[in-house]
Amino acid sequence: MKKLGVLGGLGPMASVYFLQLVVQMTEARTDQEHIEVLLHSVPQIPDRTRYILGQSSEDPVPQMAVAGRGLAAQGAQVLAIPCVTAHYFQERLETQIGVPILNAVEETALCLQQAGINRAGILATDGTLSSRLFQTCLEKRGISCVIPGPEDQRAVMRLIYDNVKAGKPVEYPLFEAVSERLFARGAQINLLGCTELSLIGRDHALGPGFLDVLEVLARKAVLCCGRLKEEYESLIAEVN
Repeated sequence: MKKLGVLGGLGPMASVYFLQLVVQMTEARTDQEHIEVLLHSVPQIPDRTRYILGQSSEDPVPQMAVAGRGLAAQGAQVLAIPCVTAHYFQERLETQIGVPILNAVEETALCLQQAGINRAGILATDGTLSSRLFQTCLEKRGISCVIPGPEDQRAVMRLIYDNVKAGKPVEYPLFEAVSERLFARGAQINLLGCTELSLIGRDHALGPGFLDVLEVLARKAVLCCGRLKEEYESLIAEVN
């Protein structure tokens, strides 16, 4: 099995949940049959969204590349980054690290296409939406995107930064309201397109109308480095 390197800390709790998902999804009868994982959690890496939006001059890539090269030096053969916004820097990081990085955005687009989804709502950071990471990738596969309006996007950022990243309880009614408005605008599936939002999916029964991008990334990591449990072969139960 390949060794999996995890460049974590972006944020810390999302990285912990990612590791849980990898273990949970792996077909293993003994400890020894699980995937070998190398984790470097670096919460001090500058904020990705602020840099993308031009609100900060602190480029996160140098610190991420140092951490990634450290993982590669320890034997990691493939890397996962449990931060969707960080995928904006993927090409630069792969060039500087020299190890393949799993692409959660592309894997999500493939997952949606295989499930016959043609319209998806995107719940993500301002940086992810501004860079059109999902929009560009999904539209290439014939999937149109629904993004929150300005007020709802401020609510999404509140959930990410003021709730989850701040270690506070999630304002779940706020999440429900934003999600319902995306469904009302024709979204068949809403993407939990930020790994902080994945923690809402962990703690609440969201139902079949959501796809967690962190689950997509964990599933791909297991497929690359181990054996996937049969029940995780499809992550989309049904289409609304």
